[in-house]
Amino acid sequence: MTRITRLLLTLAVLFSVVSPGYAQDDDATLQPAEPDFTVINLPTSLRLPFLKSGFRVTHRFLRPIDCDVCPNSFLGDGLGTDEGAIIGLEYRFGIIPNGQVVVYRTRLDKSIQFLGEYSLTRRKDGMPLEIAALASVEGTENFTGVYSPAVGLAVTGMVGETLAVHIDPIFVSNANLLSDVNDNNTFYVGIGGRLRIFSKVYIVAEISPRVAGFAPGKPLAAFGVEKRIGGHMFQLNFSNSFGTTLRQIAQGATSNHDWFMGFNISRKFF
Repeated sequence: MTRITRLLLTLAVLFSVVSPGYAQDDDATLQPAEPDFTVINLPTSLRLPFLKSGFRVTHRFLRPIDCDVCPNSFLGDGLGTDEGAIIGLEYRFGIIPNGQVVVYRTRLDKSIQFLGEYSLTRRKDGMPLEIAALASVEGTENFTGVYSPAVGLAVTGMVGETLAVHIDPIFVSNANLLSDVNDNNTFYVGIGGRLRIFSKVYIVAEISPRVAGFAPGKPLAAFGVEKRIGGHMFQLNFSNSFGTTLRQIAQGATSNHDWFMGFNISRKFF
């Protein structure tokens, strides 16, 4: 049995132990204020129906929008598309009621992230917030290099069908891959929002300030616009870093001078 298989089975057993009674009837129903499993990079508390799945592509162009050393203009470089990109692929599966597992691989550091998410509260039960527990482990070099486990929460508050505000307190162990120092871990609080401006069009934004521990550079920040078409979500975004995993978010951005265009495409299979 491979290491990856053992990890997925362990997550399934752990979530099954804590799984209470549930009602899955409305999990497949669209929540207009929270239509996707991520804001841009940060996870949301959106539930995945039992035995259903989802897929996501992340794409971050390598050329900064304002590039002082590039031989061509941003327009001359095809809006930055000529210089390659950091691409990530994600698959998620509703492994138990209220619980989902996610496998995500990104070209950056050749990192693979295994994540489990379990829904703790539901608005339909009269709770003011939807809260999900998160646990993940990420490994560089296709999960053979340096490992960075993380735990946290995805907390969502919604205002009708128009606005969703997300607060994600997350602790990442071994966030610093460059050197062995005392402040090797990072605790950050991701803050994101999704505003519905038309029936299927949204504005999204997020920032993840580091509260304690390893915190180089600037917090990772991003904003964008997206459109929902059936089970698809098409998002055009701009960020100050290429990070998309929980550990990469903890590492932040080098500065706020360089911003990069990118996009996310997600698809629900339910």
